[in-house]
Amino acid sequence: MNTLVIIYVIACYFLLLYAISYFTGKDDSNAIFFKAGKNSKWYVVAFGMVGASLSGVTFISVPGWIEASQFSYLQVVLGYFVGYLVVCYVLLPVYYRLNVTSIYEFLNLRFGRSAHLTGAFYFFISRLLGASFRLFLVAIVLQKFVFDNWNVPFPFTVGISIALIWVYTYKGGIKTIVWTDTLQTLFMIVAVVISIVSILKSIDLTLIEYLVSDEYNKYNKIFFTEDINERNHFLKSFVGGIFVTICMTGLDQDMMQKNLTCKSIKDAQKNMLSFSFVLVFVTALFMFLGSLLFTYKNQNSISIPEMDGSIRTDLLFPEIALNSELGLILGVSFLLGLIAAAYSSADSALTSLTTSFCVDFLGMKEEEINSKNKRKNIHVLMSILLLFTIILFKYTLSNNVIDSLLTVASYTYGPLLGLFTFGLYTKRKLTGNYIYLVVILAPILTYLINISPTVYTFLNDQIVLDCKIKTWSCANSYAVENLYIFGYELLPINGIITLIGLYFISFKNNN
Repeated sequence: MNTLVIIYVIACYFLLLYAISYFTGKDDSNAIFFKAGKNSKWYVVAFGMVGASLSGVTFISVPGWIEASQFSYLQVVLGYFVGYLVVCYVLLPVYYRLNVTSIYEFLNLRFGRSAHLTGAFYFFISRLLGASFRLFLVAIVLQKFVFDNWNVPFPFTVGISIALIWVYTYKGGIKTIVWTDTLQTLFMIVAVVISIVSILKSIDLTLIEYLVSDEYNKYNKIFFTEDINERNHFLKSFVGGIFVTICMTGLDQDMMQKNLTCKSIKDAQKNMLSFSFVLVFVTALFMFLGSLLFTYKNQNSISIPEMDGSIRTDLLFPEIALNSELGLILGVSFLLGLIAAAYSSADSALTSLTTSFCVDFLGMKEEEINSKNKRKNIHVLMSILLLFTIILFKYTLSNNVIDSLLTVASYTYGPLLGLFTFGLYTKRKLTGNYIYLVVILAPILTYLINISPTVYTFLNDQIVLDCKIKTWSCANSYAVENLYIFGYELLPINGIITLIGLYFISFKNNN
């Protein structure tokens, strides 16, 4: 696709977002920025949350992961659904009963300032990394297919992306996000449908013919139950998915901030339930698209693009959409879907990072009129922080992005899981700086568990010990093969370690 056409599509898209921002950002008070005046329609929030949850990671990375993982990710998504039920009926009632602006205020009310700051800190790190993963994806696509042609450096590409987000979110905050996310979700779903139709037409198959074809059968295995030691075993993926959702949605200010803009707890629960059903269906649609992309690639001898010397399956979808012979409509719809997917999560992340820093770390109140300028300055600071984090990813990230995202979540959300579980299901109290010690040690212990020895093989009367970080030999007389390999279940393990640690530093509440 012509580079100028790409720029024109991006410009038109952002003009539309700015129009929405103009009408939703006329009142730029803290109350509107943080909670949209608690006046959002539940069905608008629900539809918009689909796009925010999927993001550019799902839009590009899930289809690009199909050849390596088949449909195994759906096992995780089914776990997500159960996790949403927990968020709906356990966590949402707590947040609405306490009428919090930041959900980490619960930890302050339950345990005091140390726990509050701990929860907010781990959210801050988690969301900063998560948002950076998502924006990184759209930035590398724009870099490879647009700005490389003009010899524009990658940091400039990232800077432009974040500046565009900042402009339409700095006034209206979450109120603007609720409506822009709705538009972005629509573009994303339309892009997937157009892509599926275009590729089916190109390979000269109907939907039914493709579903019964040998090509589809190469990729459509969902349930992996043969070996519990494998990382993608159903039980590990399903349980991991449950806890990923509880943490990355229910214990995440970004996702919960949208729910807290609804008028009542009933509206928020209707939003969560309807959103969870739609999300499972749409994610399955992305995986189906992935199988079509690899089928089309094989039939047309298309090479998976490289970047910085490594093959990037994340770039297969943009390569086919923008550089194949499938037509302008597919290219334009892909661009709109990609930008929508990336920015629907990044804009809300920027807003929630600003909210958390203002409310949790600075103790800012909605009604403080004089704090509005301070909030806007912090919004700029969060934008700069995102910029540097994404640039860092450019030179350090090598794995599939969605796999990297969920792996990072296993370490950063575990302490949140432990803290909230301890607060909700015990009556014990916590005190002092020992909380910090527990939440630092828990991820470290989880990491040590993850890199523990996994495979032993017999060689020349010695045992060669193969770990995820190094290899060495030791004298011995036996061999063991295919020991347990950890997957997304590291998240609940991290939470359990945190929970045990908190119990040992806690004391009975005699009141």
